[in-house]
Amino acid sequence: MGKAQKYVLLGDATYPLQDWILKPYQEDDSLTQRQLQFNYRLKRAHSVIENAFLRLKARWQILLKCDDCSLELLPTLVLACCVLHNVCEAHDNPFNEEWLEGAEPSELPKPCRPAPASMEDGRAEQVRELMCQYFETCGEG
Repeated sequence: MGKAQKYVLLGDATYPLQDWILKPYQEDDSLTQRQLQFNYRLKRAHSVIENAFLRLKARWQILLKCDDCSLELLPTLVLACCVLHNVCEAHDNPFNEEWLEGAEPSELPKPCRPAPASMEDGRAEQVRELMCQYFETCGEG
């Protein structure tokens, strides 16, 4: 593998496997224990991300109404909410669990059907395999 990959996005089975998109192995009886562990950890990471976005939307409920703002403003708005959220966390401004009542979890947009195999990057399997090996050696976490 050439350059070191610093970041990857997490996708589900509908996304094409790319060296920058990690997706789980196809669930079937032929998966090894290591592949099952990889899928489990990917699902856990995905749930942490969903929870973080839910808490962000609950604290900054303007994010629930983003369909009102222009597309050009949206990245700045989300970034500002992230910065303000981190400031609140750093200064022990507690998160009010009641805020969650107004921010229902929603499915993140994703492709409707699986991406065709032609979109998959053969080199991406190396990245997934390296992550799989890493999960195996780093213990439970």
